[in-house]
Amino acid sequence: MRLFRRTSDPGDRSLVVGLGNPGERYARTRHNAGAMVIDELLGRTDARLKSHKSGCLIAEVALGGKRAVLARPTTYMNESGRQVRELARWYKLDASDIIVVHDEIDLPFGEIRIKSGGGIAGHNGLSSILNHLSTKDFTRVRVGVGRPRGEGVEHVLGEFSGAQRKELPDVIARAADATERILEAGVERAMNETNTRA
Repeated sequence: MRLFRRTSDPGDRSLVVGLGNPGERYARTRHNAGAMVIDELLGRTDARLKSHKSGCLIAEVALGGKRAVLARPTTYMNESGRQVRELARWYKLDASDIIVVHDEIDLPFGEIRIKSGGGIAGHNGLSSILNHLSTKDFTRVRVGVGRPRGEGVEHVLGEFSGAQRKELPDVIARAADATERILEAGVERAMNETNTRA
Protein backbone atom coordinates (compact mmCIF):
# COMPACT_ATOMS: atom_id res chain seq x y z
CA MET A 1 0.00 0.00 0.00
CA ARG A 2 1.36 3.41 -0.94
CA LEU A 3 1.15 5.85 1.95
CA PHE A 4 3.05 8.80 0.58
CA ARG A 5 4.25 10.11 -2.78
CA ARG A 6 7.82 8.93 -3.08
CA THR A 7 10.61 11.28 -4.15
CA SER A 8 13.34 8.62 -4.29
CA ASP A 9 13.61 5.26 -6.03
CA PRO A 10 11.60 2.34 -4.59
CA GLY A 11 13.65 0.28 -2.18
CA ASP A 12 16.07 3.16 -1.67
CA ARG A 13 15.73 3.15 2.12
CA SER A 14 14.07 1.07 4.84
CA LEU A 15 12.81 2.03 8.27
CA VAL A 16 13.63 -0.40 11.10
CA VAL A 17 11.60 0.25 14.26
CA GLY A 18 12.45 -1.43 17.56
CA LEU A 19 9.51 -1.42 19.95
CA GLY A 20 9.88 -0.90 23.68
CA ASN A 21 8.89 1.32 26.57
CA PRO A 22 11.02 4.34 27.53
CA GLY A 23 13.04 4.70 30.69
CA GLU A 24 15.41 2.64 32.79
CA ARG A 25 12.51 0.91 34.55
CA TYR A 26 11.63 -1.00 31.38
CA ALA A 27 15.04 -1.25 29.70
CA ARG A 28 15.65 -4.92 30.57
CA THR A 29 12.07 -6.20 30.29
CA ARG A 30 10.81 -8.71 27.74
CA HIS A 31 8.63 -6.04 26.13
CA ASN A 32 11.80 -4.13 25.17
CA ALA A 33 13.29 -6.91 23.06
CA GLY A 34 12.74 -4.85 19.91
CA ALA A 35 14.58 -1.86 21.34
CA MET A 36 17.44 -4.19 22.33
CA VAL A 37 17.76 -5.27 18.69
CA ILE A 38 18.08 -1.63 17.62
CA ASP A 39 20.93 -1.24 20.12
CA GLU A 40 22.59 -4.37 18.68
CA LEU A 41 22.30 -3.02 15.12
CA LEU A 42 23.68 0.33 16.22
CA GLY A 43 26.66 -1.47 17.71
CA ARG A 44 27.45 -2.84 14.26
CA THR A 45 27.82 0.70 12.89
CA ASP A 46 29.45 3.95 13.98
CA ALA A 47 26.06 5.67 14.26
CA ARG A 48 24.40 7.06 17.37
CA LEU A 49 20.73 7.74 18.01
CA LYS A 50 19.59 11.35 17.77
CA SER A 51 16.27 13.08 18.32
CA HIS A 52 14.00 13.53 15.32
CA LYS A 53 11.02 15.85 14.90
CA SER A 54 8.75 12.76 14.70
CA GLY A 55 9.56 12.13 18.36
CA CYS A 56 11.60 9.00 17.61
CA LEU A 57 15.27 8.53 18.31
CA ILE A 58 16.87 7.66 14.98
CA ALA A 59 20.14 6.85 13.25
CA GLU A 60 20.73 6.74 9.49
CA VAL A 61 22.94 3.75 8.73
CA ALA A 62 24.06 1.32 6.04
CA LEU A 63 23.20 -2.32 6.82
CA GLY A 64 23.04 -5.35 4.58
CA GLY A 65 24.35 -3.17 1.79
CA LYS A 66 21.28 -0.93 2.01
CA ARG A 67 20.41 2.42 3.54
CA ALA A 68 18.25 2.18 6.61
CA VAL A 69 16.86 4.33 9.39
CA LEU A 70 17.02 2.70 12.80
CA ALA A 71 14.34 4.09 15.11
CA ARG A 72 13.10 3.79 18.67
CA PRO A 73 9.85 5.56 19.54
CA THR A 74 10.06 7.56 22.77
CA THR A 75 6.42 7.07 23.77
CA TYR A 76 5.01 4.09 25.61
CA MET A 77 4.50 1.17 23.29
CA ASN A 78 0.72 1.47 22.98
CA GLU A 79 1.19 5.03 21.62
CA SER A 80 4.14 4.34 19.31
CA GLY A 81 2.18 4.30 16.05
CA ARG A 82 1.89 8.06 15.75
CA GLN A 83 5.65 8.55 15.89
CA VAL A 84 6.24 5.74 13.41
CA ARG A 85 3.71 7.28 11.00
CA GLU A 86 5.33 10.71 11.26
CA LEU A 87 8.78 9.26 10.67
CA ALA A 88 7.57 7.32 7.63
CA ARG A 89 6.00 10.51 6.28
CA TRP A 90 9.23 12.42 6.79
CA TYR A 91 11.19 9.89 4.72
CA LYS A 92 8.28 9.34 2.28
CA LEU A 93 8.27 5.60 2.88
CA ASP A 94 5.58 3.03 2.17
CA ALA A 95 4.41 0.45 4.70
CA SER A 96 6.35 -2.14 2.69
CA ASP A 97 9.54 -0.23 3.55
CA ILE A 98 8.95 -0.63 7.31
CA ILE A 99 10.36 -3.42 9.48
CA VAL A 100 9.06 -3.59 13.06
CA VAL A 101 11.06 -5.63 15.59
CA HIS A 102 9.06 -6.70 18.64
CA ASP A 103 8.65 -9.21 21.46
CA GLU A 104 6.36 -12.16 20.80
CA ILE A 105 4.74 -14.24 23.55
CA ASP A 106 3.39 -16.75 21.02
CA LEU A 107 6.94 -17.94 20.30
CA PRO A 108 9.20 -19.84 22.71
CA PHE A 109 12.02 -17.82 24.24
CA GLY A 110 14.83 -17.35 21.75
CA GLU A 111 12.90 -18.24 18.60
CA ILE A 112 13.09 -15.65 15.81
CA ARG A 113 10.50 -15.46 13.06
CA ILE A 114 9.91 -13.03 10.20
CA LYS A 115 6.34 -12.21 9.24
CA SER A 116 4.96 -10.03 6.46
CA GLY A 117 1.58 -8.47 7.16
CA GLY A 118 -1.14 -10.48 8.88
CA GLY A 119 -2.60 -10.27 12.37
CA ILE A 120 -1.12 -8.59 15.41
CA ALA A 121 -1.98 -11.20 18.09
CA GLY A 122 -3.02 -8.58 20.63
CA HIS A 123 0.34 -6.77 20.65
CA ASN A 124 -0.36 -3.17 21.69
CA GLY A 125 2.62 -1.72 19.85
CA LEU A 126 1.68 -3.40 16.59
CA SER A 127 -1.93 -2.37 17.09
CA SER A 128 -0.92 1.28 17.43
CA ILE A 129 1.22 1.12 14.30
CA LEU A 130 -1.54 -0.59 12.33
CA ASN A 131 -4.07 2.02 13.43
CA HIS A 132 -1.87 4.95 12.44
CA LEU A 133 -0.63 3.50 9.14
CA SER A 134 -4.10 2.12 8.31
CA THR A 135 -2.50 -1.03 6.92
CA LYS A 136 -1.02 -4.33 8.09
CA ASP A 137 1.41 -4.41 5.18
CA PHE A 138 4.63 -3.94 7.12
CA THR A 139 7.24 -6.57 7.97
CA ARG A 140 7.76 -7.85 11.51
CA VAL A 141 10.76 -9.52 13.13
CA ARG A 142 9.26 -11.45 16.04
CA VAL A 143 11.52 -12.14 19.03
CA GLY A 144 10.18 -15.01 21.12
CA VAL A 145 9.87 -14.29 24.84
CA GLY A 146 7.70 -17.30 25.74
CA ARG A 147 4.08 -17.63 26.75
CA PRO A 148 3.37 -16.96 30.43
CA ARG A 149 1.36 -19.23 32.68
CA GLY A 150 -0.44 -16.24 34.15
CA GLU A 151 -1.13 -12.67 33.08
CA GLY A 152 0.52 -11.71 29.79
CA VAL A 153 1.04 -8.06 30.77
CA GLU A 154 2.98 -9.00 33.88
CA HIS A 155 5.09 -11.39 31.83
CA VAL A 156 6.16 -8.94 29.14
CA LEU A 157 6.76 -6.15 31.65
CA GLY A 158 8.92 -8.47 33.72
CA GLU A 159 12.63 -9.05 33.24
CA PHE A 160 14.11 -12.16 31.69
CA SER A 161 15.00 -15.02 34.02
CA GLY A 162 18.60 -15.59 35.05
CA ALA A 163 18.97 -18.48 32.61
CA GLN A 164 17.40 -16.44 29.82
CA ARG A 165 19.70 -13.49 30.47
CA LYS A 166 22.68 -15.71 29.74
CA GLU A 167 21.22 -16.58 26.34
CA LEU A 168 19.78 -13.14 25.58
CA PRO A 169 22.83 -11.62 23.80
CA ASP A 170 22.74 -14.48 21.28
CA VAL A 171 18.97 -14.14 20.82
CA ILE A 172 19.21 -10.40 20.19
CA ALA A 173 22.14 -10.92 17.80
CA ARG A 174 20.15 -13.49 15.80
CA ALA A 175 17.19 -11.11 15.58
CA ALA A 176 19.56 -8.41 14.33
CA ASP A 177 20.98 -10.88 11.78
CA ALA A 178 17.45 -11.61 10.54
CA THR A 179 16.77 -7.89 10.19
CA GLU A 180 19.97 -7.37 8.21
CA ARG A 181 19.06 -10.32 6.00
CA ILE A 182 15.73 -8.67 5.12
CA LEU A 183 17.61 -5.56 4.04
CA GLU A 184 20.16 -7.57 2.08
CA ALA A 185 18.04 -10.23 0.39
CA GLY A 186 14.41 -9.11 0.70
CA VAL A 187 11.57 -10.26 2.91
CA GLU A 188 10.69 -13.53 1.16
CA ARG A 189 14.20 -14.94 1.05
CA ALA A 190 14.98 -13.80 4.60
CA MET A 191 11.71 -15.32 5.80
CA ASN A 192 12.43 -18.66 4.13
CA GLU A 193 15.92 -18.83 5.59
CA THR A 194 15.09 -17.63 9.10
CA ASN A 195 11.77 -19.39 9.62
CA THR A 196 13.01 -22.70 8.20
CA ARG A 197 16.04 -22.60 10.46
CA ALA A 198 13.76 -21.92 13.44
